[in-house]
Amino acid sequence: MTYLVLGLLLFLGTHSIRIVADGWRTAQVSRLGENRWKGLYSLASALGLGLIVWGYGLARAEPVALWAPPAWTRHLAALLTLPAFILIAAAYVPGSRIKAALGHPMVAGVKVWPVAHLLSNGNLADVLLFGAFLAWAVVDFSSARRRDRAAGVVYRPGNAARDGLAVAAGTGVWALFAGFLHLWLIGVRPY
Repeated sequence: MTYLVLGLLLFLGTHSIRIVADGWRTAQVSRLGENRWKGLYSLASALGLGLIVWGYGLARAEPVALWAPPAWTRHLAALLTLPAFILIAAAYVPGSRIKAALGHPMVAGVKVWPVAHLLSNGNLADVLLFGAFLAWAVVDFSSARRRDRAAGVVYRPGNAARDGLAVAAGTGVWALFAGFLHLWLIGVRPY
């Protein structure tokens, strides 16, 4: 469990710098240059993600059960991850109404993803992993929207065609992940 916790602290800590120390971050970007900052940020994030994957795998080998979710929650989780994938796709499709409405659809998608997994997983490692991501996403989304309002950011109105593209892309990746990759990478068939 130690590696999982260290990975979460490093990965989510790195992704929280803008939330808790935006001025320090701005100063570091100025001092180091944008490319060097992004390189160090990416390195720390990758190391954290690696520790999360490794630590979660180790923790799953010796599970500590907190509760036993009903079998139907796996199907609910699989269904709930569909909008998470669509929201994440919408972050990369410029000119969508989804992006215009939410401002930060990727973080919104990250909020949905752990909720789905917390419903269907009852081990301590699951609660740590998905609970940490949920807490981070709630705080980050609120912080990002607050920064947007303070800076007067207005997202340009989107159109239905761009929404359709986000829905199609998100659904396609979701189908690939749920149908094949989740079992291959995680060892669990979602439905």
